[in-house]
Amino acid sequence: MKAPIAVALDLPTLAEVTALASKLNHLVEMMKIGLQSYLRDGAAGVFQVKEAAPDADIFLDLKLHDIPQTVAGAVKSVAALSPKVLTVHASGGEAMLSAAVSAGPQIEIAAVTILTSLTQPDLATFTPWQIEDVVAKLAKQSTDAGCKAIVCSPQEVKLVRSVVPGEIKLIVPGIRLGAEPADDQKRVATPKSAIDDGADILVIGRLLTSSLDPKLEIQRILNSLDGS
Repeated sequence: MKAPIAVALDLPTLAEVTALASKLNHLVEMMKIGLQSYLRDGAAGVFQVKEAAPDADIFLDLKLHDIPQTVAGAVKSVAALSPKVLTVHASGGEAMLSAAVSAGPQIEIAAVTILTSLTQPDLATFTPWQIEDVVAKLAKQSTDAGCKAIVCSPQEVKLVRSVVPGEIKLIVPGIRLGAEPADDQKRVATPKSAIDDGADILVIGRLLTSSLDPKLEIQRILNSLDGS
């Protein structure tokens, strides 16, 4: 069985991206192509990742956020790449979310709630609401608009799972085994905690991209899910 992981392919060159994708092809569910890779390598890069990892789905993490017509056009522009999942920012509003869903009916539109790099003091600069309340409202609005997936930090997984339909996919970054150095992701948790709370896909990047043996890291993650 494949690990419930989306590998964040944030690497300096396309050659490194495709090499890692090929190495982990049979082991994980998704390959995540974010802004770093997409803006450098474009559509050609997506197709090369598909060739390198034909057994993994493509997760195109562009976090689209603009007026509805512009986002709809952007979704149509990438539809030919056939991503399984495409991200938009939930804060773009219900009309924008609905436009994205309508423009890509064959794509799972995933709404990003609050970035894992933000903490409550960050949020307080523009709203008095608590992170949990904002995430819950954005998740509910997104699924009402037709989004098939929600991206949230592991600290809100249980909350989001309680307010969205059961078939909604929860995609969760900010995953740490516990020994990693601090970085720009602040709202984090372990793989087991996230899965136990209801996560479907764990987004994992630096733990794998910086490892000399990413296959071993995948096994460590799977072992942690089993409690071993």
